Amino acid sequence: MTPGAALPEGRSRSPQERLIDRLFVRSTLGLAVLTGVLLAFIVLVIAWGAVPALRQFGLDFITRSAWNPVPGREDFGVFPMLAGTLISSVIALLIAVPLGLGTAVFLSEDFIPPQPRMVISFLVELLAAIPSVVYGLWGIFVLIPLIQPVAQWLHANLGWIPLFGTEPVGPGMLPASLVLSIMILPIMTAIAKDSLAALPPELRQASMGLGATRWWTIFRVLIPGAISGIVGGTMLGLGRALGETMAATMLIGNSNQFQVSLLAPSNTIASLLANQFPEARGIQVSALMYAAVLLMLMTLLVNILAEVIVNRLKAKYE
Repeated sequence: MTPGAALPEGRSRSPQERLIDRLFVRSTLGLAVLTGVLLAFIVLVIAWGAVPALRQFGLDFITRSAWNPVPGREDFGVFPMLAGTLISSVIALLIAVPLGLGTAVFLSEDFIPPQPRMVISFLVELLAAIPSVVYGLWGIFVLIPLIQPVAQWLHANLGWIPLFGTEPVGPGMLPASLVLSIMILPIMTAIAKDSLAALPPELRQASMGLGATRWWTIFRVLIPGAISGIVGGTMLGLGRALGETMAATMLIGNSNQFQVSLLAPSNTIASLLANQFPEARGIQVSALMYAAVLLMLMTLLVNILAEVIVNRLKAKYE
């Protein structure tokens, strides 16, 4: 009997089939519980390691900018790294969302024949398979030299604006954000494309049957109809940008000072953890654990926000 086929009339399931069903249900339940236990164990270990720093620095750890690991004069604050994490991720989203949505619309509509569309879709998804360290090397040897003249021009002509007020020296917030936007592009494009492709064809036909143009249909019918999937993909991309480590570490400059300029070196929590954990001792380890807890809370809030937004959009357009 093929999977999903109805049982013949008058035939009941055999004891072996019922046993297999029970074993399948219990095994999947066990795996689900194991996943939750593993996640809880990770959170508890990191939170327990952060307790000494939480007791010593309190909530001031979030708003202070000092990071001094010298023995006997330890003083830690994570505000520059927290701000760098948020700013780089937001800039990456501002670049990746229109690019990803435009690519998704192009790949889900019949602008070109199916064969070229398949090739382009494969190339976009291939971006997700490139290791982050390769993105970092590409950023150092290709992207930074490419944008350096533009950064110099921005500083020379618009340096009175705080966003461009720092002399560009190479690694900084701008190249790190550009690479992050490329790294989150595949997941956003794939989810948006699948959401658009899953819409009933009757929506498009009804809109055009009422006299709407193709672009009016795309922007006023199809994109609103798939908005929950598009927003979900965007929030997943934001979560990826918040936690990216190697590429950000190689390109952001790893400066523990907060600066408004996009051309200045900065830092992220993930880069801080990658750079300092191997040599950390004593209270510095706890401070890094504290920073890791904050990063986990940020990603948790992103997931909760994504769930709330998606559910509200579903209720609005269904």
